[in-house]
Amino acid sequence: MSWRTVVISKPAKLDLRLGFMVVRSSDETVKIHISEINILLIENTMCSVTTALMSELVKNKIKVIFCDEKQNPHAELVSLYGCHDSSLKIKRQMQWETVRKQSVWTEIVAQKIKKQAQNLSHFRLKEERLLNDYLQQLEFNDATNREGHAAKVYFNALFGKSFSRSDDTATNAALNYGYSILLSCFNREVVNNGYLTQLGLFHDNMFNPFNLSCDLMEPFRPIIDRCVKNAAFEAFGTNEKRQILSLLQTEVMIDGRKQLLTAAIKIYTKSVLDAVESGEVAGIRFYQYEL
Repeated sequence: MSWRTVVISKPAKLDLRLGFMVVRSSDETVKIHISEINILLIENTMCSVTTALMSELVKNKIKVIFCDEKQNPHAELVSLYGCHDSSLKIKRQMQWETVRKQSVWTEIVAQKIKKQAQNLSHFRLKEERLLNDYLQQLEFNDATNREGHAAKVYFNALFGKSFSRSDDTATNAALNYGYSILLSCFNREVVNNGYLTQLGLFHDNMFNPFNLSCDLMEPFRPIIDRCVKNAAFEAFGTNEKRQILSLLQTEVMIDGRKQLLTAAIKIYTKSVLDAVESGEVAGIRFYQYEL
C-alpha cells in the first residue's frame, strides 16, 4: 500500500524510469518507487514533469497537487476514469433520492459538530457545552442550521472573539492550506469510486467543481483546526506547511482499526457513497482520533 507524501520544493525534472519516479535537481538525483507514493506535492513552479510519469501516476491513483508561486495548492491531477463502471454510477448519482442525501448529510453534520466539541473539550473551553446542546438540537437535514451556529461559537472559542475566517492571518492561511490538502484527498477518493465531484449532497454551488468532496470532508476539518490551534502559527511558510502535511501520516481509529489518515479518508468516503446508494446511514464509518 502506498504511504509516502512526496514534496518537491526546488527546481527539478521529474520523469519515469523502470517503475521509479526519478527526481533530478541541480545537486542530486533521487529515485522513488511509484508503489510507495500516496501523494505528490509539487511546490516549485520551476519543475518539469514528463507525460509518461503523469500517466503512470494517474494509473496508480496517486494524488498529484501543483502549487502556485506562493507554494499554495493551485491545481491537481484527476483521472477521467477512476472506476470501470463510472458511467453507471454517475447515472445513479444524478438520480440520488433527496431524502437519502439529506439523511446522510444529517449524519455528516452531527459528526462535524461532535468533532468540534471534542476539540473544545481537548483545550478545556467551556463552549463545548453549547456545541453539545446544538448537537442535541440537530434536526433532519439540519433544518435550523445548527452547523452554522456551531461554527461561529467554535471558531471564536478556539481562536478568540475577534477571529474571522476572512482575515489575512497566519491562522487562516494554515487553515486554508490544510483544508485544500484535505479537499484534494477527497477528490481522489470520489473519482476513484466512480462519481462526480460536482454533484453534492448539500453543497450545490454552480461555481464549485467539488461540491461532493466539500460535503464529505466536513467531519475531517477539525483535525486541521486542532493542529493549527496547537501550533499557534505567527507566520505561515515552508516549515509550517510541512507540519500541516504531516497530518496525513497520523493515525486515527476507524472501523475498529488504526489507519493512516489517508486510508481513513478512503474507507469513510466509500462508506458514505454506499450509504447514499443503499439508504443505510448506519453503514457510514466515521473516524475517532486523539492527536
